[in-house]
Order: sequence, then structure tokens, then C-alpha cells
Amino acid sequence: MSAPLFLVEALPTGDTLTLDGPEGHHAATVQRLRVGEELLLADGRGGTAAAVVTTVGRGTLDVRVTSRGYADAPVPRIVVVQGIAKGDRGELAVQAMTEVGVDEIVPWAASRSVTQWRGDRGVRARDKWVATAREAAKQARRPWLPVVAGAPDESTGTVVRRIAGAGAAFVLHEEAEERLTTAELPGTGEIVLVVGPEGGIAPVELTAFADAGARPVRLGPSVLRTSTAGVAALSVLATRLGRW
Repeated sequence: MSAPLFLVEALPTGDTLTLDGPEGHHAATVQRLRVGEELLLADGRGGTAAAVVTTVGRGTLDVRVTSRGYADAPVPRIVVVQGIAKGDRGELAVQAMTEVGVDEIVPWAASRSVTQWRGDRGVRARDKWVATAREAAKQARRPWLPVVAGAPDESTGTVVRRIAGAGAAFVLHEEAEERLTTAELPGTGEIVLVVGPEGGIAPVELTAFADAGARPVRLGPSVLRTSTAGVAALSVLATRLGRW
């Protein structure tokens, strides 16, 4: 089994580090790491440091760095515009998409989203997506932490502008004739993928996205839930782009 990954604000410049705070508590108290065990530190921006535990304290670990590394950011960048879903479906989507390699997630206030993020509720909901992405990135041993955009959510107009500036953009739609498995992909820039909420994408939204340059695509004959459609599409893109 690979060494567990812990996120830090900045990697140590020297050969030693005391891992404390929530990550130290998780390492020492929850995972019960012991002297001599290995772990991986990451700054969420591509930098990593392999380390070995030298001392275990109360909710803290002292570690010694054994090697350092850096992973370039994937190109092209994959951005998923995720329609806000009710209950925990949005968080399930964020978790799975992070595990398979999404680079940015944009919460989208679609017209058919049952749940609307407003005021403090919206801030708390977005914070849950951020926390979910962080924990999923650690579980997946990802050196790059995906960005969760939005303040806290984005309007259709903002998504349209994002699509217009992308290298390619696709909208998952059950009535589309083109398949994502054969659609032309760019070698650089961003690929924007739009996933609708439970109620689907409204015709006016689909038209606005198409006018901005997005192409409706489908994955197959099945109609997927909003919590699974994004991860299925990301799996296709990861394979076609050589990430997998």
C-alpha cells in the first residue's frame, strides 16, 4: 500500500518538519502512524516530499524528509461545471471527480437546480465541496489539489464566458448525437465539461452554451445521475488524453 498523503501549506525547506494541526492529529491519532513509517507531504500545487516518521507526539509527528518531487500540472486542464444538486449528490460528484483527476470544479446555479445556494447557506455548501475535494485528493494521493470555483456559485452567464475562452467545451446531454469518445480534443488550454442538475439542462441554457462554442455530447445509451455523469465523462477524457 502506498504511503498516506498529508497536505501542508508549504513544504519544508530543511530536512525536518513537525506535522501538527488537523493533519498532525489525523496522522498521529486517527491513522496512528509510528516511528519508521513513511508518508508523503504535498502542497497541493505539484510539490511533494517523501518523509519518514522520527517522533510521535500528542496529535503531532516529527518527520525527516528523504526525497522531494514535483509533478507538472496536467495539460489540457479539465474543468467541470457541475449543476448544484440536492442532498449529498453534489458532494458525491465532487469526491468521485477529484479521485479521477478533475482540475477545477465550478458550482453552477442552473435554472433547474432544486437546491439554490443563497447567502450563508451557499457559503457553507461551497465550503463542504472544498473540504470534500481536499479529502478526496489526499485519498487519491494527488499532488495537485483541484480548485473549487464560485462565490459561492456561478451563473449561466459566467459559465458562458468560461466556455467562450476554452480550448473545447462539451455539454453532457442525453439527446446529443456526437459521442465524447470520438469528439475532437485540444492539446492545450482548458476543456470545459458541463454537467446538469437532476432536472437536466434547460433549452435556453443549452442554446446559450452552444452559441458560446460548446458541443452537446453523450456517453452512451444510459441516462446517468448528476452525481455519476461527471466522473464517467472524466474517465473517458483521462483515457483519451493519456492521463490513464
